[in-house]
Amino acid sequence: MWGPLKRCVEQTAQTFSVENQRDEEQRQPGTMRSRLPRTACLLRLIALCILLSHTAAYFGLTGREPLVFLPGPFSNEPPTGKAHLKQCEQMTLTRRQKRLCRREPGLAETLRESVRLSLLECRYQFRNERWNCSLDGRGSLLKRAFKETAFLLAVSSAALTHALAKACSSGRMERCTCDDSPGIQHREAWQWGVCGDNLKYSTKFLKKFLGQKRVSKDLRAQVDAHNINVGIRAVKSGLKTTCKCHGVSGSCAVRTCWKQLSPFHDTGRLLKYRYDTAVRVLSVTNAATGETELAGPRRHGQSLRTTDLVYLEDSPSFCRPSRYSPGTGGRSCAKDTSCQSLCCGRGYNTAMRLTSLSCHCQVRWCCHVECQTCVREEEVYTCKTA
Repeated sequence: MWGPLKRCVEQTAQTFSVENQRDEEQRQPGTMRSRLPRTACLLRLIALCILLSHTAAYFGLTGREPLVFLPGPFSNEPPTGKAHLKQCEQMTLTRRQKRLCRREPGLAETLRESVRLSLLECRYQFRNERWNCSLDGRGSLLKRAFKETAFLLAVSSAALTHALAKACSSGRMERCTCDDSPGIQHREAWQWGVCGDNLKYSTKFLKKFLGQKRVSKDLRAQVDAHNINVGIRAVKSGLKTTCKCHGVSGSCAVRTCWKQLSPFHDTGRLLKYRYDTAVRVLSVTNAATGETELAGPRRHGQSLRTTDLVYLEDSPSFCRPSRYSPGTGGRSCAKDTSCQSLCCGRGYNTAMRLTSLSCHCQVRWCCHVECQTCVREEEVYTCKTA
């Protein structure tokens, strides 16, 4: 369906150099083309200039180069004038994708929002894990088929699907509007303020933006495509129907219903569960069709499911600095719950820290709360480096 989402590029200069060289090689006659499909572009959407920072940093999911965003806060309002054209030009996209971006003024900001969602959710879900979604080593990580790679692909596609649906319902994209639930007209939806999240358009546009092609016979390409779809399905599973009553004195003489997505944190929690139960797979040939398929060990009498995250090789320990992560040395941990695992048996350091907090609060008439400032001493635990 989609090609693999191949690798992370951590520096813009290195990216442009590699891409320029590749383009030159492709223009030479007789040059062998890559066996991986050109549609390995979803991960272009996951490069980010860290919010509240003045330097560029990438979330690290790219096909062949990152989507480069200049620093700047996310806005709920669609860009006016030619602002969106400039934003589209600042991103490393294919010509077709840039045309789509220029036609849709709200798309550039939506891509930025999807990056923010995926980055923050990944860090939150892995805050107590040895691998904590660090940007360090992301390029090397994405060249492998670890469980962590599977999660990155899934959370990225989920964030983009979620952000597109929300952008439609909030009016930040001009070419889409509320969901097309039966029994509700768009004008009526806007009147009552119950515009549903347009997941149908979001999924359709995502496929168009990435490009649909037959899945490669390459095993890694199949694994990546499978994990992308797991992310999209996770968003779909959180779609629910919400209803609102209208009538005199709050009666329910008229009821309007619409589709609404669950908070993205719920999607992230589901994908983290999929990560914890991920399946190691291999390639097998379907005797009936002759096509290669992914297969894993049967669990609880069930074969591989479309909702399972899959991987090809076991992950490293992430305990010490390597090309995949900075290690766990110096990380904060909880003495009774996470220090033993997080510190990888090296032990931890204990230090005392003074913290300020509000205390002895009282409500004063009318209408504010007065608090004193108390200082409390607490223990802090950090993993030893050796």
